[in-house]
Amino acid sequence: MSPTLRPSLRRPVAARPTAPAPRVAKPAGERRALRFFREIRSELSKITWPSREQAQNLTIVVVAVSVAVGVFLGVVDWLFAKVFEILLRLA
Repeated sequence: MSPTLRPSLRRPVAARPTAPAPRVAKPAGERRALRFFREIRSELSKITWPSREQAQNLTIVVVAVSVAVGVFLGVVDWLFAKVFEILLRLA
């Protein structure tokens, strides 16, 4: 007597084995570009982004320092202009 298997335990039998679909190789440049963007996404996920308040405070600091440097350079430029004006009058 042959053992009978329940229908749920029987393996389906394919009429003919099918070959896997051939892989179409991507051009090297496309693979590099895809890897590049995957690595970008990975690196961006590792960043600790500043909070909105921190971003606002740092922006204020950058603007204040930029204004201070601009004023300083403006004063130095004005002083040099006055010094050269005096020197040219003496010559």
